[in-house]
Amino acid sequence: MPHDSVDPVELTADLVRCPSVTPEEGGALALLQERLGAAGFECTRVDRAGVANLFARWGDKGAAKTFGFNGHTDVVPLGDETAWTMPPFGAEIKDGLLWGRGSTDMKSGVAAFVAAAIDLVRDNPPQGAIILTITGDEEGDAEHGTTALLDWMADNGEAMNVCLVGEPTCPDKMGEMIKIGRRGSLSAWFTLTGVQGHSAYPHRARNPLPAMARLMDRLSSHELDSGTDHFDPSTLAVVTIDTGNPTTNVIPAECRATVNVRFNDAHDGASLIAWMQRELDEVEAAFDLTGAMDVKVSGESFLTPPGALSDLVAAAVEAETGVRPVLSTTGGTSDARFVKDHCPVVEFGLVGQTMHQVDERVAVDQIVQLKAIYSRILHDYFG
Repeated sequence: MPHDSVDPVELTADLVRCPSVTPEEGGALALLQERLGAAGFECTRVDRAGVANLFARWGDKGAAKTFGFNGHTDVVPLGDETAWTMPPFGAEIKDGLLWGRGSTDMKSGVAAFVAAAIDLVRDNPPQGAIILTITGDEEGDAEHGTTALLDWMADNGEAMNVCLVGEPTCPDKMGEMIKIGRRGSLSAWFTLTGVQGHSAYPHRARNPLPAMARLMDRLSSHELDSGTDHFDPSTLAVVTIDTGNPTTNVIPAECRATVNVRFNDAHDGASLIAWMQRELDEVEAAFDLTGAMDVKVSGESFLTPPGALSDLVAAAVEAETGVRPVLSTTGGTSDARFVKDHCPVVEFGLVGQTMHQVDERVAVDQIVQLKAIYSRILHDYFG
């Protein structure tokens, strides 16, 4: 006899009530472990360096067909709590919307795929396995979240054949976009050091500010590329230039600047670092200054070529929404950048217009629709 289906709206609300601001677990993963364990999933907490993560599998390890979901229960800080018109962890439903931090990004996505997975294994057990990897460190540094789960899986012989990340992907309406890749992201911190002096005697100083202006202009005005088959052109943004100098009669000794690069598959982090270092070296020499650069590559660009996985997801989305989704690589980074080293991965989720905002909220009917889409994907995958 079929069990009562899991209500994804109720589960979303339960998760939103957990104050899981990165890096706090807030009770969200404990709640999911309890629900999944009761449904027959083998659950393991994979905590690392103070970060909480959850691995859950239904079915045999090493099954010939293993479908994976990935998501996160951590949320960004509230910002100005007095600006919220609804309790940020209240999960109240009003005007057809469920309100609260994480309601869009991405506790509703996690609730939808957990609900879909539990219903499938209870009512129509598949020939194969379902793996859920849920982290508490996506909104933070992401050094001990999905990477810790994937490391643990490799050490313990666990593997997904394909994976769907449940991040919000639709700009305006349900069903319009699937992410099949992401741009890479790189940040670079530059320091130029000269000699401090009196602004009335500039010849006795070595001013790093004109040099930094030259460097930032050269970097930001350079056309990295004109786009590739599946990606928009790469971009470089200068996000700060600073000397900390409050006076007008002192030439400072030091100037700092930071840039952020979002790059497509025409580049990798190493090639961009080498280019920026060459530009820095030239400015150093031209202005007789000392330069330094620190770099963090948050993720390389990647693409899951259109094929069986994107076709599977697109067909389910169209069947449930009547909308044929476009295949996109737009937006920032996600944990798919780690999963792509393990197996083919795509992303699909609900409309993300209010994520990270004050009064974050999600349409209740979208949560229900998202569970239906995930349920259809699982049904069609296991056939």
